[in-house]
Amino acid sequence: MEAATTSSPTDFRADDGDTLGGRIVRAREAIGLSTAQLARRLGVKTSTLSQWENDRAEPRANRLNMLAGILGVSPMWLLIGRGVAPADEDPMAQEAAMLRTEIAHLSSEALLLSRRLSEAAERLGRLHDSASRNE
Repeated sequence: MEAATTSSPTDFRADDGDTLGGRIVRAREAIGLSTAQLARRLGVKTSTLSQWENDRAEPRANRLNMLAGILGVSPMWLLIGRGVAPADEDPMAQEAAMLRTEIAHLSSEALLLSRRLSEAAERLGRLHDSASRNE
């Protein structure tokens, strides 16, 4: 869907000169989430979110409200660029976004490490059982 360049009732660009998809990207980046992370939080496929971000599709009203809540913006800002926008100028918001990203990354690493520990313990148990049978 290509945005018109003139101001008319069918113009897809809002007062801020951006589209719904562009504002989704800006707000997502302002809080430090990847497309996959945001899609997971919304309960949609990454490809669906990518279509929204590329203005190839639009979220339904219920998803738009969820999206606004997760991104910390108003639904009106997402739709037409008016209202509560991302706090990308607020240093505390930037720090919080960076910390959320770091926590998500560390959590992912901890989960992977936990799985590896569990697998190693299982292998050790099998090795111990095998050695006991051979004695």
